[in-house]
Amino acid sequence: MPGWRRRPIVGAVPISARNQIPGTITKINQGEAIANVELDANGLRLVASITVEAVRELGLAEGTEVTAIIKASDVMLAT
Repeated sequence: MPGWRRRPIVGAVPISARNQIPGTITKINQGEAIANVELDANGLRLVASITVEAVRELGLAEGTEVTAIIKASDVMLAT
């Protein structure tokens, strides 16, 4: 997408995923085991469902800058 740039993940193991989208966390909705983490990625809203444990381990909070790494075997489109 225009305006997106790849931001290197500092200190991490290199990965093959090419879809790396920088964004800022705008909201975290935590359930018992799963948290929905909402991101603003250059005006686009992305939601990642991750474990509550991962939210704690990564130190995620509103305003945190993150990189969404998308690796999928299928992408479906509908009109």
